[in-house]
Amino acid sequence: MNCKNCNNTLSELQKFCDQCGAKIIYNRLTPKVLATQVNEQFLSIDNKFLRTFVALFINPKDVIDGYINGMRKKYVNVITYYAISLTILGFQMFLLKNFFPEFIDAQNSFFTDSFQMGSQSTEKPPFDFPAFFNNYQGVFFSILMPFIAIGTWLVYLTKRKYNYTEHLVINLYLTAQTIYVSFFIYLLFAAFNIQNFLIASIIVTPPLMLYGAYVFKKLYKSSFIKSLIKYIAAYIIYTIVFSLMMLIVLVIFFLYLYSTGKLNL
Repeated sequence: MNCKNCNNTLSELQKFCDQCGAKIIYNRLTPKVLATQVNEQFLSIDNKFLRTFVALFINPKDVIDGYINGMRKKYVNVITYYAISLTILGFQMFLLKNFFPEFIDAQNSFFTDSFQMGSQSTEKPPFDFPAFFNNYQGVFFSILMPFIAIGTWLVYLTKRKYNYTEHLVINLYLTAQTIYVSFFIYLLFAAFNIQNFLIASIIVTPPLMLYGAYVFKKLYKSSFIKSLIKYIAAYIIYTIVFSLMMLIVLVIFFLYLYSTGKLNL
């Protein structure tokens, strides 16, 4: 028989392919087999997802350097880990919309008030950005990733340890991990009826920034203070670059609204 993943010739007693490392599946899919696979991947104590989640706190260098250097079996690979986090993000929005709508209303009010700040008009914004953002959070996060990677890559450019693509891998793991943590934090805020979106954001942001600095401290073996300063600097660079891009997009967007008569200046 041959491996279904790489077509390598296998013996009948092999449980794993000696060429690509894939597990050899002998049984047809049944509810029991499917349940076993789900348990192995996500629910068991020694599953790869839980191992990756814990290791990114305890020893993030082992996870990230392992992936970059070709070790792809011990932990969940970066694309899968990030994709699961986007699924969690969608599930978070589903829970908030259906069980804690007050939190979503408070978030929408925050964005609406920010839009109307300094204006005498009480009309709603011409475009419902909060609803659009909530529906396409995963897309927004994915768009942000290259810009975040630019920030950390430029800050550590003189070190020449990781190239830009490797910084993208670092930030994908880092962002996925913060999404998982934020999932529990925001649900906790909603459960305790903390409806002030600004306060929630202020409470959540510092720990996530500290975690980011901790990851880069481990990767570059530098002091925590130096890593924190560099991480903040990376976010400033990211904010500047991304803001310039967003400014261009917003100008084009408002010109479109004006040309279609949806916006009166």
